[in-house]
Amino acid sequence: MLAAATTSLPETPGGERNWDYRYSWIRDSTWMLWGLYSLGFDWEANDFFYFITEMLEDGSDIQVMYGIGGERELEEKTLAHLDGYENARPVRIGNGAYNHRQHDVWGAVLDSFYLHTKSRDSVAERFWRPLSRLVDEAIAHWREPDRGIWEVRGEPKHFTFSKIMCWVACDRGARLARLRDAHEQATRWQEAADEIKADVLANGVDDRDVFVQHYETEALDASLLLIPMLRFLPADDPRVRATVEAIENELTEDGLVLRYRVEETDDGLTGEEGTFTICSFWLVSALAEIGETARARQLCEKLLSYASPLLLYAEEIEARSGRHLGNFPQAFTHLALINAVMHVIKADQELVQNATPPGARPPHERRPTL
Repeated sequence: MLAAATTSLPETPGGERNWDYRYSWIRDSTWMLWGLYSLGFDWEANDFFYFITEMLEDGSDIQVMYGIGGERELEEKTLAHLDGYENARPVRIGNGAYNHRQHDVWGAVLDSFYLHTKSRDSVAERFWRPLSRLVDEAIAHWREPDRGIWEVRGEPKHFTFSKIMCWVACDRGARLARLRDAHEQATRWQEAADEIKADVLANGVDDRDVFVQHYETEALDASLLLIPMLRFLPADDPRVRATVEAIENELTEDGLVLRYRVEETDDGLTGEEGTFTICSFWLVSALAEIGETARARQLCEKLLSYASPLLLYAEEIEARSGRHLGNFPQAFTHLALINAVMHVIKADQELVQNATPPGARPPHERRPTL
Protein backbone atom coordinates (compact mmCIF):
# COMPACT_ATOMS: atom_id res chain seq x y z
CA MET A 1 0.00 0.00 0.00
CA LEU A 2 1.25 3.44 -0.95
CA ALA A 3 0.26 6.55 0.99
CA ALA A 4 -0.27 8.15 -2.43
CA ALA A 5 0.87 7.66 -5.99
CA THR A 6 2.35 11.16 -6.30
CA THR A 7 5.01 13.47 -4.93
CA SER A 8 5.09 17.22 -4.27
CA LEU A 9 1.50 18.09 -5.11
CA PRO A 10 1.17 21.19 -2.92
CA GLU A 11 -0.86 21.36 0.27
CA THR A 12 -0.89 25.13 -0.21
CA PRO A 13 -0.75 26.49 -3.79
CA GLY A 14 2.68 28.06 -4.18
CA GLY A 15 3.76 26.95 -0.69
CA GLU A 16 6.51 24.70 0.64
CA ARG A 17 4.34 21.91 2.10
CA ASN A 18 5.13 19.52 -0.74
CA TRP A 19 6.04 15.92 0.14
CA ASP A 20 6.79 12.58 -1.46
CA TYR A 21 4.10 10.09 -0.43
CA ARG A 22 5.07 7.13 -2.62
CA TYR A 23 5.88 4.96 0.41
CA SER A 24 4.15 2.66 2.86
CA TRP A 25 3.54 4.13 6.31
CA ILE A 26 3.23 1.65 9.20
CA ARG A 27 0.61 3.81 10.94
CA ASP A 28 -1.70 3.27 7.98
CA SER A 29 -1.52 -0.48 8.51
CA THR A 30 -4.11 -0.82 11.27
CA TRP A 31 -6.67 1.10 9.24
CA MET A 32 -5.78 -0.81 6.11
CA LEU A 33 -6.24 -4.17 7.83
CA TRP A 34 -9.48 -3.02 9.49
CA GLY A 35 -10.84 -1.80 6.16
CA LEU A 36 -9.89 -4.95 4.24
CA TYR A 37 -11.25 -7.31 6.90
CA SER A 38 -14.47 -5.27 7.24
CA LEU A 39 -15.10 -5.41 3.50
CA GLY A 40 -14.34 -9.12 3.23
CA PHE A 41 -10.92 -8.89 1.53
CA ASP A 42 -9.29 -11.38 3.88
CA TRP A 43 -6.69 -12.62 1.38
CA GLU A 44 -5.47 -9.07 0.67
CA ALA A 45 -5.46 -8.25 4.39
CA ASN A 46 -3.34 -11.31 5.15
CA ASP A 47 -0.95 -10.47 2.34
CA PHE A 48 -0.44 -6.92 3.63
CA PHE A 49 -0.08 -8.23 7.18
CA TYR A 50 2.84 -10.41 6.13
CA PHE A 51 4.48 -7.41 4.46
CA ILE A 52 4.43 -5.75 7.89
CA THR A 53 5.82 -8.82 9.66
CA GLU A 54 8.76 -9.04 7.24
CA MET A 55 9.83 -5.60 8.50
CA LEU A 56 10.09 -6.97 12.05
CA GLU A 57 11.86 -10.26 11.61
CA ASP A 58 15.42 -9.05 11.01
CA GLY A 59 15.63 -7.55 14.49
CA SER A 60 16.18 -3.94 13.38
CA ASP A 61 14.21 -1.03 14.84
CA ILE A 62 10.79 -0.51 13.33
CA GLN A 63 10.57 2.56 11.11
CA VAL A 64 7.52 4.73 10.56
CA MET A 65 7.63 4.07 6.81
CA TYR A 66 9.26 1.91 4.14
CA GLY A 67 9.59 1.67 0.41
CA ILE A 68 7.14 -0.72 -1.19
CA GLY A 69 9.95 -3.24 -1.61
CA GLY A 70 10.89 -2.90 2.04
CA GLU A 71 13.53 -0.23 1.40
CA ARG A 72 14.68 1.49 4.60
CA GLU A 73 16.80 4.37 3.29
CA LEU A 74 14.43 7.03 1.95
CA GLU A 75 16.74 10.05 1.94
CA GLU A 76 14.90 13.27 1.11
CA LYS A 77 16.20 15.41 -1.75
CA THR A 78 14.93 18.47 -3.59
CA LEU A 79 14.99 18.68 -7.37
CA ALA A 80 15.87 22.35 -7.78
CA HIS A 81 15.64 22.20 -11.59
CA LEU A 82 11.93 21.29 -11.49
CA ASP A 83 8.72 23.13 -10.72
CA GLY A 84 5.68 21.21 -9.51
CA TYR A 85 1.97 21.71 -10.01
CA GLU A 86 1.21 25.42 -10.62
CA ASN A 87 4.91 26.17 -10.13
CA ALA A 88 4.98 24.71 -6.59
CA ARG A 89 8.46 24.43 -5.12
CA PRO A 90 10.36 22.57 -3.87
CA VAL A 91 9.82 19.29 -5.69
CA ARG A 92 10.95 16.54 -3.32
CA ILE A 93 11.85 12.88 -3.71
CA GLY A 94 12.35 10.71 -0.66
CA ASN A 95 10.93 11.60 2.73
CA GLY A 96 12.99 12.70 5.72
CA ALA A 97 10.35 11.41 8.12
CA TYR A 98 11.61 7.86 7.61
CA ASN A 99 14.10 8.23 10.47
CA HIS A 100 11.93 10.37 12.76
CA ARG A 101 11.21 9.28 16.30
CA GLN A 102 7.43 8.87 16.20
CA HIS A 103 6.11 6.96 19.18
CA ASP A 104 2.76 6.00 17.70
CA VAL A 105 4.41 3.38 15.48
CA TRP A 106 4.65 0.72 18.22
CA GLY A 107 0.94 0.98 18.95
CA ALA A 108 0.12 0.83 15.24
CA VAL A 109 2.00 -2.46 14.83
CA LEU A 110 0.57 -4.03 18.00
CA ASP A 111 -2.96 -2.98 17.09
CA SER A 112 -2.47 -4.53 13.65
CA PHE A 113 -1.32 -7.81 15.19
CA TYR A 114 -4.16 -7.79 17.68
CA LEU A 115 -6.69 -7.16 14.91
CA HIS A 116 -5.19 -10.00 12.87
CA THR A 117 -4.92 -12.38 15.81
CA LYS A 118 -8.05 -11.96 17.92
CA SER A 119 -10.18 -14.01 15.51
CA ARG A 120 -7.54 -16.76 15.49
CA ASP A 121 -6.98 -17.02 19.27
CA SER A 122 -3.23 -17.50 18.89
CA VAL A 123 0.00 -15.70 18.03
CA ALA A 124 2.47 -17.54 15.79
CA GLU A 125 5.71 -18.29 17.62
CA ARG A 126 7.81 -16.55 14.93
CA PHE A 127 6.09 -13.23 15.70
CA TRP A 128 6.16 -13.31 19.49
CA ARG A 129 9.76 -12.23 20.05
CA PRO A 130 9.66 -9.17 17.73
CA LEU A 131 6.25 -8.19 19.13
CA SER A 132 7.56 -8.44 22.68
CA ARG A 133 10.49 -6.25 21.72
CA LEU A 134 8.14 -3.56 20.35
CA VAL A 135 6.07 -3.48 23.54
CA ASP A 136 9.22 -3.16 25.61
CA GLU A 137 10.44 -0.32 23.35
CA ALA A 138 7.17 1.54 23.91
CA ILE A 139 7.60 1.10 27.67
CA ALA A 140 11.21 2.28 27.49
CA HIS A 141 10.47 5.45 25.49
CA TRP A 142 6.91 6.63 26.20
CA ARG A 143 8.10 9.30 28.65
CA GLU A 144 10.24 10.95 25.95
CA PRO A 145 9.09 13.65 23.48
CA ASP A 146 8.69 12.78 19.80
CA ARG A 147 7.59 14.31 16.49
CA GLY A 148 4.09 12.92 16.58
CA ILE A 149 1.63 11.56 14.04
CA TRP A 150 1.92 14.70 11.90
CA GLU A 151 5.71 14.37 11.63
CA VAL A 152 6.40 17.94 12.73
CA ARG A 153 9.78 19.35 11.79
CA GLY A 154 9.89 21.66 14.78
CA GLU A 155 11.02 20.71 18.26
CA PRO A 156 9.84 17.32 19.63
CA LYS A 157 6.97 17.54 22.14
CA HIS A 158 5.15 15.26 24.54
CA PHE A 159 2.31 14.67 22.08
CA THR A 160 -0.81 13.30 23.74
CA PHE A 161 -1.69 11.04 20.82
CA SER A 162 1.80 9.51 20.85
CA LYS A 163 1.40 8.66 24.54
CA ILE A 164 -2.02 7.13 23.84
CA MET A 165 -0.51 4.95 21.11
CA CYS A 166 2.16 3.77 23.55
CA TRP A 167 -0.77 2.78 25.77
CA VAL A 168 -2.22 0.91 22.77
CA ALA A 169 1.06 -0.98 22.37
CA CYS A 170 1.00 -2.08 26.02
CA ASP A 171 -2.74 -2.78 26.13
CA ARG A 172 -2.74 -4.88 22.96
CA GLY A 173 0.49 -6.54 24.03
CA ALA A 174 -1.11 -7.57 27.33
CA ARG A 175 -4.15 -8.94 25.49
CA LEU A 176 -1.95 -10.96 23.14
CA ALA A 177 0.12 -12.22 26.09
CA ARG A 178 -3.04 -13.48 27.78
CA LEU A 179 -3.88 -15.41 24.60
CA ARG A 180 -0.49 -17.13 24.95
CA ASP A 181 -0.86 -17.65 28.71
CA ALA A 182 2.26 -15.50 29.13
CA HIS A 183 1.04 -14.26 32.50
CA GLU A 184 4.21 -12.48 33.65
CA GLN A 185 4.38 -10.38 30.49
CA ALA A 186 0.63 -9.74 30.52
CA THR A 187 0.82 -8.41 34.08
CA ARG A 188 3.89 -6.24 33.43
CA TRP A 189 2.53 -4.77 30.22
CA GLN A 190 -0.91 -4.12 31.72
CA GLU A 191 0.73 -2.26 34.60
CA ALA A 192 2.64 -0.14 32.08
CA ALA A 193 -0.59 0.55 30.16
CA ASP A 194 -2.27 1.69 33.37
CA GLU A 195 0.68 3.98 34.19
CA ILE A 196 0.61 5.58 30.74
CA LYS A 197 -3.15 6.12 30.89
CA ALA A 198 -2.86 7.79 34.30
CA ASP A 199 -0.11 10.09 32.98
CA VAL A 200 -2.17 11.10 29.92
CA LEU A 201 -5.26 11.79 32.00
CA ALA A 202 -3.19 13.91 34.39
CA ASN A 203 -1.23 15.91 31.80
CA GLY A 204 -3.03 15.67 28.45
CA VAL A 205 -6.38 17.15 29.48
CA ASP A 206 -7.07 20.87 30.02
CA ASP A 207 -9.35 22.64 32.49
CA ARG A 208 -12.33 22.04 30.19
CA ASP A 209 -11.74 18.27 30.28
CA VAL A 210 -10.62 18.44 26.63
CA PHE A 211 -7.65 16.41 25.40
CA VAL A 212 -4.93 18.72 24.05
CA GLN A 213 -2.27 18.36 21.37
CA HIS A 214 0.66 17.95 23.74
CA TYR A 215 1.47 18.45 27.38
CA GLU A 216 1.69 22.10 28.51
CA THR A 217 -0.58 23.53 25.81
CA GLU A 218 -4.28 24.15 25.24
CA ALA A 219 -4.02 23.67 21.47
CA LEU A 220 -6.33 21.12 19.86
CA ASP A 221 -5.32 18.26 17.58
CA ALA A 222 -7.63 16.24 15.34
CA SER A 223 -5.77 12.99 16.04
CA LEU A 224 -7.50 12.93 19.43
CA LEU A 225 -10.78 12.16 17.68
CA LEU A 226 -9.43 8.60 17.58
CA ILE A 227 -9.62 8.17 21.36
CA PRO A 228 -12.98 6.33 21.36
CA MET A 229 -12.03 4.19 18.34
CA LEU A 230 -8.83 3.10 20.06
CA ARG A 231 -10.87 2.29 23.21
CA PHE A 232 -8.57 4.42 25.34
CA LEU A 233 -11.75 5.68 27.02
CA PRO A 234 -15.36 4.65 26.45
CA ALA A 235 -17.36 6.83 24.09
CA ASP A 236 -19.69 7.94 26.90
CA ASP A 237 -16.84 9.39 28.98
CA PRO A 238 -17.43 13.17 29.41
CA ARG A 239 -13.84 13.90 28.35
CA VAL A 240 -14.38 12.13 25.04
CA ARG A 241 -17.54 14.12 24.30
CA ALA A 242 -15.88 17.38 25.35
CA THR A 243 -12.93 16.68 23.03
CA VAL A 244 -15.07 15.75 20.03
CA GLU A 245 -17.27 18.81 20.45
CA ALA A 246 -14.31 21.16 20.99
CA ILE A 247 -12.70 19.95 17.76
CA GLU A 248 -16.02 20.20 15.91
CA ASN A 249 -16.56 23.77 17.10
CA GLU A 250 -13.03 25.18 17.22
CA LEU A 251 -10.83 23.24 14.79
CA THR A 252 -12.98 23.42 11.65
CA GLU A 253 -13.45 25.63 8.62
CA ASP A 254 -16.90 25.47 7.05
CA GLY A 255 -17.45 22.26 9.00
CA LEU A 256 -14.27 20.56 7.72
CA VAL A 257 -11.53 19.64 10.17
CA LEU A 258 -7.99 21.02 10.35
CA ARG A 259 -5.37 18.70 11.79
CA TYR A 260 -4.20 21.61 14.00
CA ARG A 261 -3.93 25.38 13.87
CA VAL A 262 -0.62 26.17 12.19
CA GLU A 263 -0.20 29.30 14.30
CA GLU A 264 -0.39 27.18 17.46
CA THR A 265 1.90 24.36 16.34
CA ASP A 266 5.65 24.43 15.78
CA ASP A 267 5.75 22.24 12.69
CA GLY A 268 8.90 23.84 11.26
CA LEU A 269 7.09 25.16 8.18
CA THR A 270 5.49 28.38 6.98
CA GLY A 271 2.15 29.11 5.35
CA GLU A 272 -1.36 27.78 5.67
CA GLU A 273 -2.77 24.39 4.73
CA GLY A 274 -6.18 23.06 3.81
CA THR A 275 -8.51 21.00 5.95
CA PHE A 276 -7.33 17.42 6.34
CA THR A 277 -9.90 15.12 4.77
CA ILE A 278 -8.93 12.17 6.95
CA CYS A 279 -9.62 14.29 10.04
CA SER A 280 -13.09 15.21 8.78
CA PHE A 281 -13.90 11.53 8.30
CA TRP A 282 -12.51 10.86 11.79
CA LEU A 283 -15.01 13.42 13.09
CA VAL A 284 -17.82 11.47 11.41
CA SER A 285 -16.75 8.30 13.22
CA ALA A 286 -16.27 10.11 16.52
CA LEU A 287 -19.71 11.73 16.33
CA ALA A 288 -21.25 8.33 15.67
CA GLU A 289 -19.32 6.89 18.62
CA ILE A 290 -20.72 9.49 21.05
CA GLY A 291 -24.26 8.96 19.79
CA GLU A 292 -24.60 12.06 17.58
CA THR A 293 -25.91 10.02 14.67
CA ALA A 294 -27.65 12.82 12.79
CA ARG A 295 -24.59 15.09 12.88
CA ALA A 296 -22.39 12.19 11.80
CA ARG A 297 -24.61 11.39 8.82
CA GLN A 298 -24.88 15.06 7.82
CA LEU A 299 -21.11 15.55 7.82
CA CYS A 300 -20.53 12.24 6.02
CA GLU A 301 -22.93 13.24 3.24
CA LYS A 302 -21.21 16.61 2.95
CA LEU A 303 -17.80 14.98 2.65
CA LEU A 304 -19.00 12.51 0.05
CA SER A 305 -20.17 15.46 -2.05
CA TYR A 306 -16.55 16.71 -2.21
CA ALA A 307 -15.30 13.60 -4.02
CA SER A 308 -13.47 14.14 -7.29
CA PRO A 309 -15.02 13.04 -10.63
CA LEU A 310 -13.20 9.73 -10.03
CA LEU A 311 -14.85 9.50 -6.56
CA LEU A 312 -11.42 9.82 -4.97
CA TYR A 313 -9.86 12.27 -2.52
CA ALA A 314 -6.61 14.13 -2.13
CA GLU A 315 -5.01 14.68 1.26
CA GLU A 316 -6.71 18.03 1.89
CA ILE A 317 -9.72 20.08 0.84
CA GLU A 318 -9.85 23.85 0.64
CA ALA A 319 -13.01 24.41 2.64
CA ARG A 320 -14.40 27.44 0.79
CA SER A 321 -13.89 26.23 -2.78
CA GLY A 322 -13.88 22.44 -2.34
CA ARG A 323 -10.60 22.27 -4.25
CA HIS A 324 -8.45 19.23 -3.50
CA LEU A 325 -4.93 19.89 -2.25
CA GLY A 326 -1.89 17.70 -1.61
CA ASN A 327 -0.98 14.28 -2.97
CA PHE A 328 -3.64 12.27 -4.78
CA PRO A 329 -5.24 9.87 -4.23
CA GLN A 330 -4.46 9.78 -0.52
CA ALA A 331 -4.83 6.24 0.82
CA PHE A 332 -5.19 7.22 4.48
CA THR A 333 -8.16 9.44 3.57
CA HIS A 334 -10.00 6.55 1.95
CA LEU A 335 -9.34 4.24 4.91
CA ALA A 336 -10.95 6.85 7.18
CA LEU A 337 -13.82 7.13 4.68
CA ILE A 338 -14.49 3.40 4.95
CA ASN A 339 -14.44 3.61 8.74
CA ALA A 340 -16.75 6.64 8.76
CA VAL A 341 -19.32 5.13 6.41
CA MET A 342 -19.32 1.87 8.38
CA HIS A 343 -19.94 3.88 11.56
CA VAL A 344 -22.90 5.67 9.97
CA ILE A 345 -24.35 2.42 8.62
CA LYS A 346 -24.03 0.74 12.02
CA ALA A 347 -25.61 3.72 13.78
CA ASP A 348 -28.52 3.72 11.32
CA GLN A 349 -29.03 0.00 11.82
CA GLU A 350 -29.12 0.44 15.60
CA LEU A 351 -31.70 3.21 15.27
CA VAL A 352 -33.88 0.95 13.12
CA GLN A 353 -33.55 -1.97 15.53
CA ASN A 354 -34.38 0.22 18.52
CA ALA A 355 -37.46 1.56 16.74
CA THR A 356 -38.71 -1.86 15.62
CA PRO A 357 -41.29 -3.52 17.93
CA PRO A 358 -40.28 -6.93 19.30
CA GLY A 359 -41.04 -9.67 16.78
CA ALA A 360 -41.48 -7.27 13.85
CA ARG A 361 -39.14 -7.25 10.89
CA PRO A 362 -37.02 -4.10 10.40
CA PRO A 363 -38.21 -1.97 7.42
CA HIS A 364 -35.23 -2.92 5.23
CA GLU A 365 -36.16 -6.61 5.63
CA ARG A 366 -39.87 -6.27 4.88
CA ARG A 367 -41.30 -7.24 1.53
CA PRO A 368 -43.04 -4.46 -0.42
CA THR A 369 -46.83 -4.55 -0.38
CA LEU A 370 -48.30 -5.47 -3.76
